[in-house]
Amino acid sequence: MLEVRDISVTYGNIKVIKNVSFSVADGEIVTVIGANGSGKSSLLKAMSGLVPYNGSIYLRGQDISKTPAHKIVGLGMALVPEGRGIFDNLTVKENLLLATWQRKDKADIAKDLEIVLDQFPRLRERIGQYAGTLSGGEQQMLAIARALMSRAEMLLLDEPSMGLSPRLTQEIFRMLEEINKKGATILLVEQNARMALDLASRGFVIQNGSVILSGSSQELADNPQIKEAYLGG
Repeated sequence: MLEVRDISVTYGNIKVIKNVSFSVADGEIVTVIGANGSGKSSLLKAMSGLVPYNGSIYLRGQDISKTPAHKIVGLGMALVPEGRGIFDNLTVKENLLLATWQRKDKADIAKDLEIVLDQFPRLRERIGQYAGTLSGGEQQMLAIARALMSRAEMLLLDEPSMGLSPRLTQEIFRMLEEINKKGATILLVEQNARMALDLASRGFVIQNGSVILSGSSQELADNPQIKEAYLGG
């Protein structure tokens, strides 16, 4: 589904991502673990076409390295950003339909809206409500649902549990598992390393912009270095 080759991102004189390479198979969940400031968000922004980078990115074998951000979404890869990025002054429905601006298939858009609202019944209950009045968990659901409305097959999630209670975090992760079972491929950046490793099949660890470890979720969870740094010993 996705192949990243030797990606580097530089802000001014600071190289925040240093020759990172990895791949994600179709239908897989892969997690990226790392401390704050390690470069995780910059990696997702580069992959989404939001910041310039050196290197190559292939989506389903197609080189998207020079593709603008809005066209990357049209090719089937969408970012659910850190902080959610929803429009507070628009309703839930308006936020969802914003993701379909490139699409012309009105009948299919209506069908997709029903599918997404079936997946997120809380959003159906609040369909006419302004997004700014939703709880943090509901706003995160809206951000994920909006990405699905673009018909994304590859979801890039940046810190979906940020600011959420443990109960809401569990609910969001349960929904991500269901979305994956229905066919979506997921690359997950997440501070809650334990939950991320429980959800994902594989992962890799970024430190100071470089990949220092990779392996199956079980291998990473059993690694003493990972246990001490990210899993509370």
